[in-house]
Amino acid sequence: MKTDKIVTRLVESYGNWFEDADHLESGRMTKELYPYDAIFTPIEINKIKIKNRLVMAPMGNISMIDETGRPNDQMIDYFVERAKGGVGLITTGLVPISQGIDPTVEEPGGLSYFPRIDRSRSVFAGWRDLAAGVHSHGAKIFIQLTPGLGRVGNPQCLLTLKKLPRSASWNPNFYMPDIPSAPLSDRQIKNIVSKAGQAAADAKAANIDGVYLHGHEGYLLDQLTNPAFNRRKIGRYANWQTFGLDLVKEIRERVGPDYPIMYRIDLSLALNETYGEKMDNKSLKKFKDGRTVNMTLSYMKNLVKEGVDIFDVDLGCYDNWWLPHPPAGMPPGCFLDISKLAKDFFKINKILSNAGKEVPVVAVGKLGYPDLAEQALRDKKADMIMLGRPLLADPYWPEKAYKGEVEDIRPCIGCQEGCVNEFVEGGHPQCAVNPRTSFEYAMPLDPPEAKQKKNIAVIGAGPAGVEAAITAAKRGHRVKLIEKTAEIGGKAIAGSVPKIKYEFDNYKIYLERQVQEMSKEENFEYLPNTEATIDWLEKEKFDSIIFANGAKEIIPPFDGIKKANIVEATELLRNPELIAGAKNAVVIGGGVVGCETAYWLKYEQGLDVKVLEMEKYFMNHVCTANRGHIIYYLEKAGVELLNCTKVIGFEDNAVKVIQNTSKTVPDPYLVWHPILPENVKNPLATKLKLEEKERVIEADLFVMAIGNRPENHLFYEAQRKKIAPELYNVGDSLKSAKVLEATRAANAVARRI
Repeated sequence: MKTDKIVTRLVESYGNWFEDADHLESGRMTKELYPYDAIFTPIEINKIKIKNRLVMAPMGNISMIDETGRPNDQMIDYFVERAKGGVGLITTGLVPISQGIDPTVEEPGGLSYFPRIDRSRSVFAGWRDLAAGVHSHGAKIFIQLTPGLGRVGNPQCLLTLKKLPRSASWNPNFYMPDIPSAPLSDRQIKNIVSKAGQAAADAKAANIDGVYLHGHEGYLLDQLTNPAFNRRKIGRYANWQTFGLDLVKEIRERVGPDYPIMYRIDLSLALNETYGEKMDNKSLKKFKDGRTVNMTLSYMKNLVKEGVDIFDVDLGCYDNWWLPHPPAGMPPGCFLDISKLAKDFFKINKILSNAGKEVPVVAVGKLGYPDLAEQALRDKKADMIMLGRPLLADPYWPEKAYKGEVEDIRPCIGCQEGCVNEFVEGGHPQCAVNPRTSFEYAMPLDPPEAKQKKNIAVIGAGPAGVEAAITAAKRGHRVKLIEKTAEIGGKAIAGSVPKIKYEFDNYKIYLERQVQEMSKEENFEYLPNTEATIDWLEKEKFDSIIFANGAKEIIPPFDGIKKANIVEATELLRNPELIAGAKNAVVIGGGVVGCETAYWLKYEQGLDVKVLEMEKYFMNHVCTANRGHIIYYLEKAGVELLNCTKVIGFEDNAVKVIQNTSKTVPDPYLVWHPILPENVKNPLATKLKLEEKERVIEADLFVMAIGNRPENHLFYEAQRKKIAPELYNVGDSLKSAKVLEATRAANAVARRI
């Protein structure tokens, strides 16, 4: 198998990168390099000037349109908010141009959950309004055109439209590998080329500033321009470069010489480097012959000849999704070596665009830290910096960086629960730490002043409590934030201990600062080390009480539980000294907390670790990228994952389990295709058989990560005694929830009171 040394080195480094203290520190919200002269230097792309070096990444716009594909107020205000925040260039999410050819971008009845620019003049007004709104705030906008999804599209088209997914060759579908993707004909491919030219011409007519081709991550453009997926033997498009070159040539002819064309590309799929001998499985075995880095650079040179003005570059595809969608545990600036490689290639070979300019290279991948972004530009590792999730977390990242207010930037936590997983599950992009994301059209930046100022108690200073308290105080209410411990952050305190959770630690620090700053206001009081009892709450005579006092960890009453050294995961993370003397650990519970704790125990504490999970899948309902990254590097480190394994009791320094040893039990380390949502039935899935076997596993330390139970007794007692006219229960104290759900509910309640 062909591999690249630089790709191999990077893939191998993404498990223990945090051992480099300087690299870890680069992921902090510091401002040692302020003022950011490199970031806020203008740049020309073809004939247009961008006011700074910041680009909003294509962060989705799925289900933010009406059902004809026309951009609606929700989508327009979502992008305009980022323009208000000061970003120089905005790119839209993917906009398919292959309806009628690629069935994975179609919905029954001619409806769409993707924006469209190809449908008819009925969609144009939405695009013109979007362009006008972005331009009003000094930003430029490029539309991201995609030839389609192909093998990474939803295979439900087989049921809803009676059509197979399509691809460059016969390729297995990413979600259901037993479903094949049929090859497109040359005629269909030429039709896509024609549609791309028309879409680009329409975008130009709609006052959009440029087009952006969606050529990375194994989508249809990548499938047709990568020999891993394109194994055609005859016809025009058997040459893997031809489709991309034809596409650019057609667009350039339709829009003229001065209109910018941007291309998103992966320098390598990194599949061989990721999986090695595992490439022989049925899902991946056809994909061994992917583009090398040198092949990709040669292709990029040819794309420039046909009219591409600017590239952004990354690594990976859907089948190793944590690379093109780097999650919480990936390092800051994870692809800067890749952007520098591409930039140096253009410079050394003196490659200029058709406009006679150097070809800018945009760096991507966890660059939401102003000092890191500035240093990358100063070191000539890239010409522009792409920010996706950081701009969902805080649209005003650019403005705050320009002013030097870095500590007030709301940091992304890398969870991908709102921005990615929400639309995978059927919703639209949102943000765990910013409840306004995608709701800007209905939720003003400054919450409206309360008509009646009330005395409000907020119990619990975790993410939900802080969000509720600060939002209510900004509206003019008199707020007391009550926390029974000395620390702000709730579950974020323990959750930010592992070094791979450095972004969660940034968020905890941000919450602390917000409370500190708000405490300077007369209408806000923070009461740490204070337990809110029913009697105290009654005496204070609050008008409203918001209960955000979290959840308590579950430790079931297993037989023999006192015979083993058992500790709960959150307690262990907050008190690492409890590990003392242990060499072997068993983590019970394979959700996100259990697996991240296992990662910490192995990589940072040096223990031998096993993880037990009674269900079929580890980290179910966690974003595929986050799940894949953790599980892949747990396997690399030799952590044993035992699924379909139920604890039945404990013996002296040992746990007794019943394990399903059937060959039908899913491979716990399989990360090259996702867990399907539970509402999607896979009729081709292997039926799980039961072949149980008892087993005793010895260890020095047993870590419980089974889950949480809401701490809601205080709320129900307050409700029974009617201690205030208005009582609200949010966050984990209502239902064990993710940060996304907790902050969203807290913000909604605080805006309502």
